[in-house]
Amino acid sequence: MPLEPLSQKEIEDRLAELPGWSLDGDRIARSYRLPSHFAATAMVVHIAQVQEELDHHSDLTLGYNTVSVTVNTHTVSAVTERDFALARKIEDLAPGHGAH
Repeated sequence: MPLEPLSQKEIEDRLAELPGWSLDGDRIARSYRLPSHFAATAMVVHIAQVQEELDHHSDLTLGYNTVSVTVNTHTVSAVTERDFALARKIEDLAPGHGAH
């Protein structure tokens, strides 16, 4: 997957396809609310597994019943298509943990 920074327009177009995600500086971000602390912890572990598979890691913050994710491509300090690929995978797994 290319590591070229996306333009502002490309980022906006891709964010339109990912409700709940937003641009936060040089990152895309989303927070999820879950039914319990255990569910939030399980989701963090699941995201970590996906990150290992993709060899692309985001910043994760675990709260009592929340998970916050911020993603960018560290090597170019910008948002790339690789970040959106990870965000889509996270979106796919979130409902299985009861996240909204």
